Amino acid sequence: MSDIKNIFDVASRGMSAQMVRLNTVASNLANARTVASSDAEAYKAVKAVFKTVYADDVQKTGVSSVDVDEIITVDRPAEKSYQPGHPKADKDGFIYTAAVNVDEELVEMLEASRQYENNVEMVTTLRGLMMRTISMGK
Repeated sequence: MSDIKNIFDVASRGMSAQMVRLNTVASNLANARTVASSDAEAYKAVKAVFKTVYADDVQKTGVSSVDVDEIITVDRPAEKSYQPGHPKADKDGFIYTAAVNVDEELVEMLEASRQYENNVEMVTTLRGLMMRTISMGK
């Protein structure tokens, strides 16, 4: 049972998914410049993976939305640099910076916020149309 009954359900699921996406971006940006003593300890970026969710009567209505299926870790090696005086340097003098591409995260943030805004705008427009329809009956 998908619980997608109307356009408000579609928008709600879309907004929830984009909020998770924005939270992963925030986590990645917050940890972008962190340093560790090994590649295994270094922060790895995370991404939300979406899945399509169909309404129970999708054959008749064609209604579907999105849910977050899982949060995955990006398989990208940490940036290794030689800094023997750093407190987190390993025995060979290397430190490992988080595997986060800040530019990529900023684009992801922009895209997620635009998608969120699109859902808000859709609900606002629909609500306005419903109010106009109701007021026509008076």
